[in-house]
Amino acid sequence: MSDPVSHPAPEALPFPASVEWRVEEAPVDYPPALAEMETRAAAIYEGQARERVWLLEHPPLYTAGTSADPAELLDPRFPVHDAGRGGRYTYHGPGQRIGYLNIDLRERGKDVRNFVHHLEGWMIAALGDLGIAARRAEGRIGIWTDDPQGREAKIGALGIRVRRWVTLHGFSINVDPDLSHFGGIVPCGISEYPVTSIAALGGNSSMAALDSALRAHFPAFLSRLARCGAGVEQCGAGG
Repeated sequence: MSDPVSHPAPEALPFPASVEWRVEEAPVDYPPALAEMETRAAAIYEGQARERVWLLEHPPLYTAGTSADPAELLDPRFPVHDAGRGGRYTYHGPGQRIGYLNIDLRERGKDVRNFVHHLEGWMIAALGDLGIAARRAEGRIGIWTDDPQGREAKIGALGIRVRRWVTLHGFSINVDPDLSHFGGIVPCGISEYPVTSIAALGGNSSMAALDSALRAHFPAFLSRLARCGAGVEQCGAGG
């Protein structure tokens, strides 16, 4: 288990009324989830719906981002779906928390780089609450930690698309998935590092606990977007 990270307590901010927080209890198939996400983004753009954080799990599957290399699909043992997001191949399945974010960046700086930076920070803060010492890695997108053998390992992934300044897709965090399922692909095109999970690290692998930590840190994440439109350099180290 990684040493717990001491993060500042979440800022005492109310949960924003402009955002719906939705948690699914049963796995959701990928095609209808993608269609609903795109419909919601269009409605947000038209001012007909609130922004949304949608937390769910998928049945076992692989998704291919816009940079996916067919050579990195090693064993298509599960269905493979074109995702339309950035990035390469990734795995989704039971025991992994997926967070799909429909956030309107028109009033939050219109800065995709900022959004990704602070999304990483939000994930790191939530994992810290569960006893996982997670971090960014220079030159590699995603969330990283050290596995029980002391190797740097990936515990969370990100893949974002922005359409008319409304975000689609989002993140995944490995809570307690079957890690062998990642063996059918080269995850995110990175073969030299393993993947790990909260359970494998001995952390609190309750999905409800992760959801609670994500919700607690969400208002601070959103507020950083609103005040940091001039670039990551203007945002300080709190991300």
